[in-house]
Amino acid sequence: MSPHSVPSSAQILVVGGGPAGSYSAAVLAREGFSVVLLEAAKFPRYHIGESLLPSVREYLQFIDAEELVANHGFCRKPGAAVKLNQYKREGYTDFARDYNSTWNVVRAEFDDLLLAHAATCGATVVQETRVSEIHFDGARPVAASWAAQDGSAGRIAFEYLVDASGRNGLMSVKYLKNRQFSQSLKNVALWGYWTGAGAYMPGTSRDNAVWIEALEDESGWAWFIPLHNGVVSVGVVMDKDISSEKRKRYTSGGDHTERLRRFYLDELRRAPGLMDLLGGGQLRELEGEAAVKTTSDFSYAARDYAGDHFRIAGDAGAFIDPFFSSGVHLALTGALSASLTIAASIRGTVSEEKAARWHDSKVGTAYTRFLIVVLGTYKQMRNQNLAIMSDIDEDNFDRAFDLLRPVINGSADVGRAMTPRELEDTMDFCRHLFAPTDPEMYASVGARIDPKLMSPSEPILSERDVRAAVGREDVEARTVLAEVNARKAVHHMYRPKQNFVHEVHHGLGAIVERGMLGLAAA
Repeated sequence: MSPHSVPSSAQILVVGGGPAGSYSAAVLAREGFSVVLLEAAKFPRYHIGESLLPSVREYLQFIDAEELVANHGFCRKPGAAVKLNQYKREGYTDFARDYNSTWNVVRAEFDDLLLAHAATCGATVVQETRVSEIHFDGARPVAASWAAQDGSAGRIAFEYLVDASGRNGLMSVKYLKNRQFSQSLKNVALWGYWTGAGAYMPGTSRDNAVWIEALEDESGWAWFIPLHNGVVSVGVVMDKDISSEKRKRYTSGGDHTERLRRFYLDELRRAPGLMDLLGGGQLRELEGEAAVKTTSDFSYAARDYAGDHFRIAGDAGAFIDPFFSSGVHLALTGALSASLTIAASIRGTVSEEKAARWHDSKVGTAYTRFLIVVLGTYKQMRNQNLAIMSDIDEDNFDRAFDLLRPVINGSADVGRAMTPRELEDTMDFCRHLFAPTDPEMYASVGARIDPKLMSPSEPILSERDVRAAVGREDVEARTVLAEVNARKAVHHMYRPKQNFVHEVHHGLGAIVERGMLGLAAA
């Protein structure tokens, strides 16, 4: 649709056509609401973040888009191999066994599919049209000024706003000014695309899995993500201060592009397992495109994700280090939460104030779960204490890990004030997500212990419980069960519909049924 076709009003305005914006537009349009989505770029457009979690499949099912994505031909992701210590073998998360496989995607193509699907669902989608200003009636946003690339401009009135504007964070940065950066995760990323590389464990059930490896000098980690277009995304994430210090050695010998290239290649050599996978691969160089790309990779979160008739979703509200591949998951989580709380407000099943508060709680809780896991992982990779209390919102911590508090504290009767020790213990517990296990270990252990101990639906066991169940000598069983139990705190989010329905916030639970989307008393 041309920019000149931007309506003068809409029931719901969505700003941004990335996964969060496209998904929320599709969900709300399918509920019968009037939705207009304005996207500044022309799709398809480049975006980093290719590796998806299994939860994406169920999110896509809800808007009848799973088959659309599955048939596109994206690279199957059976799981991920994670090597956090150069002195131990890698661990392996088997998505195919537990949750069905997912995909590694070329984001330009994946995002384009979702945006087009939003239009087929009934949303009015207008590209190459940037929202330049939001207009308010008190604290409530009521209209937006837009400007198109063809020079046209205008204004659109709306009843509800979904801000999915990405890192620009229209509401959070420009108006609310409530974005806070994690002091523990100020990183930079460098990446490029390779041809002719090898694959992880070809010919096995783990063929072509993602590879993640901690750098030998404990400064960060590297990724190896196979894509369906015959290339592999290969990148490095490291602490920004360490990166700056290292780059001082690259002040001569070629222009900026060549120095960045040498720095990137040298850092990749700090991940020997990844280098083995690259084999004789070559860094792709295309005319008009930088072979090595870089960006700041700072993790951040808004203090609030909702307010009077507006919701914030995706990177517009929060971004977390990509170690766990949680970006699209969090975008779709925020989008569904925004959609169902707006639906609840429109339908009057709850007040707008309660609906906004529910969204704020849901998004903050989801972000905090992944933040704790990532902090715990970095603590292990860097072999240092990263427990920065100021990075953790206490209310979100309570909701995110309420199920863990009795395990961490050794008793169900615990205080609500989070202590530094509790944060440390929680990170230590969650880091077992990446224990050095593999499917063969799971099969071996599962054959000799009580099956209930391996069940993801059983209560979380403490390390003391595990030792009592399998004994101190069975190290293999203890390692597997440590991973099983750590996953329970996070992996239930891989079943989004179940998670939304059963996770209660402020006495309200979600209704995730088409035509009935909303909130109800738990």
